Amino acid sequence: MASEDIATVVDLDHAGRGVARLEGKAVFVSGALPGEQVRLKRTRLHARYDEALLLEILEPSPERRVPECAHFGRCGGCALQHLAPEAQLAAKERELATQLERIGQVAPSEWLSALTGPLFGYRRRARLGVKHLPKSGRAIVGFRERTSPLLTDVRDCRVLAAPVGVMCEALGEMIGLLSIANRLPQVEISIGARVTVMVLRVLVPPSEKDLTILRAFAAAHQVEFWLQPGGRDSIAPLDVPTQTLDYDLPDFQVTVGFGPLDFVQVNTVLNERMVTRAIELLAPQADESVLDLYCGVGNFTLPLGRRAAAVLGVEGEASLVSQGRANAAANALTNVQFATADLSVAPQNEPWSGRRFDRVLLDPPRAGAAELLPFIARTGAKRVVYISCHPASLARDAGLLVREHGFVLRAAGVMDMFPHTAHVESIAVFEPAS
Repeated sequence: MASEDIATVVDLDHAGRGVARLEGKAVFVSGALPGEQVRLKRTRLHARYDEALLLEILEPSPERRVPECAHFGRCGGCALQHLAPEAQLAAKERELATQLERIGQVAPSEWLSALTGPLFGYRRRARLGVKHLPKSGRAIVGFRERTSPLLTDVRDCRVLAAPVGVMCEALGEMIGLLSIANRLPQVEISIGARVTVMVLRVLVPPSEKDLTILRAFAAAHQVEFWLQPGGRDSIAPLDVPTQTLDYDLPDFQVTVGFGPLDFVQVNTVLNERMVTRAIELLAPQADESVLDLYCGVGNFTLPLGRRAAAVLGVEGEASLVSQGRANAAANALTNVQFATADLSVAPQNEPWSGRRFDRVLLDPPRAGAAELLPFIARTGAKRVVYISCHPASLARDAGLLVREHGFVLRAAGVMDMFPHTAHVESIAVFEPAS
């Protein structure tokens, strides 16, 4: 049996766990905060690090807070509710600075102030697991536990946006009434400005009685159900939709439509502020052309169309490009075009790959955009704005842009897209060195 130890926590890791050091090894302690002295029990031993259970906080951090959610500590939806919001931001800023220095060997000329939004009720997209409990006649609906694949029995989620946050318990009770309750493993939530859609992953078709139950719940809670019997392309509405999913970007008088399973940024308010900041930093002029890489349904592409002469959005998923084109038409943006291309490799034979662009914006997935950096350098862009969901990949790409492609890192900063989690969203601005 592992022995108990007393240690001082010195840092947070990328998952929000406290980091202590014992016998020359890092020890990761969920629930512990920097500056705290804790009593712990090592539960998993590895060659270079150990994992430990927090037994007691002997000296608490002054930045420790009482979590607002009763499920915190067990539910994997949040990792940092026990840390003051301003300290969460500081930790994320340190993480970005550390990664830029350690991996990219670069530092920005200017640190941007952190971009923030609401701390709770912010999450408009979520994938929730479902577990039927036949003895109780209900189902658990929630996120996975932090330390196991089991589901947390979430009765009221503080981070999910209205109306879903307070609906988890009622949703589980309704699913428990269905004949297919044990064949319904997942609910995907999409909350738009005018409608809330719940996509039910159904492994067998619902019965007529099931459909009646679903329609009654939808009417009572003002949501719309879609069913997904197979892959992503199999989704279909239970009934004719009364509204389309969309969100507004009021600073640009743009409305962005999206499908129930399409990628959109999860935080409505923070996304609005992020788009505004990104376009302010990119600073496109009225006579310039802009390239938006990994454009999705047009989150940046469409508002850029209000500022630049011409905008091209490029995305790898054809369905998102189709939605982007529909969005451009709905917003009467005739100067915006969309194209489908594989962005995991450098574009060579695309109709637009030889064009020059005055400005480039990119918002790549977690893996970053290393393959595209030589192409970006060849566009002749006066400024590049890079949105990142992973500081390590941003740091790697920043180092490549600076050392291999003649750019300067003008500015960088964090954006708190996921409060109470260890997720670090960031933005960086690059310009040619000469």
